[in-house]
Amino acid sequence: MIPLQLTSFIANSGPTIYIAPLDIFSIKHIAITNAIFYGWICSLILIVFLIMIARKLTIKPKAGLVQIVEYSVTFISNLVESSFNDKSRGHKYIPFFVTLFFFILLNNWLGLIPGVGSAITFHHYPLLRPFTADFNATLAAGLVTMTYVYGASIREVGLRAYIGHFFIGSPLNPLYLIIGLVEFLTDLTRVLSLSIRLFLNITVGEIIIAVFAYLGHVAAPLTTTPFVMLELFVGALQAYIFVILSVSYLANNVNNITGQQNLTKKSIPETMKLQSETM
Repeated sequence: MIPLQLTSFIANSGPTIYIAPLDIFSIKHIAITNAIFYGWICSLILIVFLIMIARKLTIKPKAGLVQIVEYSVTFISNLVESSFNDKSRGHKYIPFFVTLFFFILLNNWLGLIPGVGSAITFHHYPLLRPFTADFNATLAAGLVTMTYVYGASIREVGLRAYIGHFFIGSPLNPLYLIIGLVEFLTDLTRVLSLSIRLFLNITVGEIIIAVFAYLGHVAAPLTTTPFVMLELFVGALQAYIFVILSVSYLANNVNNITGQQNLTKKSIPETMKLQSETM
């Protein structure tokens, strides 16, 4: 049995972990949280970083960080184009998904540097909080991404064809109508699936690092290093998953609907016409 003094010590000690974002200041009565504030900083860093990389690009590939960025851009570009039956369609959406990948990746990684969290305080609250560790932020990212996906799908195939692909049969049939509505509502839940997946993975990693930093005390750099390295991989993986799922949602909509439209536009072979006329 654990002594009462020991249970009291365990219950009253431990790292302070803030799951919810905290308001640090306001602009015209609009509260700015520490997650939003750090998200602005990360966005500024991303813009400056990519501009510097763009200025260093040459026809002959360079080694180092420039080559890593070039490889990442090429990888995401090939992923987007190969997802569409018509690569020219996918080529139009490369800038958005490449930007989305680097935005999520950088926010995930910059949330791991020392000073982010409870290390730097403002009015006794953490000044900086990882942007993607805030559910409000990941929900906003999911809403923006899926709004883009829906808008691009409608632009490619038309509003009527996009809505119609949820309904297999005649909407006058109650069964087909119910199935279509369920499919439509299920499609809308993709916003939550993208948001929750990213939020939970980043937040759980933040909690694990905070716990092992507390347990390590003066040896915190040693106790947290393996988990920081793991979170670097998880951050990259989650950025990739977020992008590949978004691309697949858009590509599947366009490929399936355009495929059905092409089948309906095909004329009946002459042999079948002759057989139908003789019957």
